[in-house]
Amino acid sequence: VNSGPVEITVQAVSSRAIHRALPKAACFVVPNVDSLAELRRKRRSPDTDWSRLRSRERLAVFVPNDISPQESRDCLHEELAQAIGPLNDLYRLSDSVFNDDNVHTVLTGFDMLVLRATYAPELHTGMSRNEVAAILPGLLSRLNPAGNGIASRALPTTPRSWINAIETALGPGSSFSSRKRAANQAVVLARDLGWSDHRRAYSHYVLGRMIQANEPELAQRHFQTALDFLNQTPGSDLHQAVIRPRMAAYQIARGEGEAALQQINPALPVASRYENAALLATSLLIKAEALDLLGQFATANTVRLDSLGWARYGFGPDWAVQAKIREVAELRPSTN
Repeated sequence: VNSGPVEITVQAVSSRAIHRALPKAACFVVPNVDSLAELRRKRRSPDTDWSRLRSRERLAVFVPNDISPQESRDCLHEELAQAIGPLNDLYRLSDSVFNDDNVHTVLTGFDMLVLRATYAPELHTGMSRNEVAAILPGLLSRLNPAGNGIASRALPTTPRSWINAIETALGPGSSFSSRKRAANQAVVLARDLGWSDHRRAYSHYVLGRMIQANEPELAQRHFQTALDFLNQTPGSDLHQAVIRPRMAAYQIARGEGEAALQQINPALPVASRYENAALLATSLLIKAEALDLLGQFATANTVRLDSLGWARYGFGPDWAVQAKIREVAELRPSTN
């Protein structure tokens, strides 16, 4: 706006400033401020306490100004949506950016439906949980009539013990042995809870990713187990596409070009459809290496060239793009 009150301020600041304000956040949203300076003044004020907020009047979204275009877009999608919609991330939501597994990077159809419902005229600030629950079935039927014919697939809530294990495994500040132990614990908890959904798969993926450098064969078994569970889970094609580059990379390192292609090819259209340039660029670079292994050098060069535009959007500056190209090229077995 050029004048008058501002309801949402988007401020681009350095990643260092973001981490000083909130050490574990890549980007975040705060009520009743419009700058980091005001946030510092109000840090312990009730004004910035989401739990005390009853009506949203003024919010600020803080995003880093030194990250790739895709990361900026991802931050804006999630933080703007949280500024006007649901705040919490829930691991049981498989088709949503409101999930800390970071599989989805842009708002999904599910997310847009939630936002439309939030601002539907049938609902207003101050209603009780029971009042909203009574209205929701009819409201959702009006907003998404196609959903009336789809059976419910409600998942159980995610226990704090599993969340803590995943956060320890992926978070900073812990030794590798502690993180590995936490990842193993997440796998055991998911098994003992009887899960067979994307959270069970994610547990195996996190552990596989952690041990891939030192225990590559065991990591592959965890990745395959994750895929096995996802194959039983409707709408999990993006989750599968996130895993496939790691499995294809293993085949590249073994000099198995054909096996690498079989792993990576299904990921390409999925990465494109879900607008994940970093995933698409990585997958194309891996495909190019697989084609080189098969002696298809001209096709490999074309695929590698196609990856560059996506890589610049997904990874940012040229040095980051070149680093990714080198990282993938170094997967190939030595010819010495």
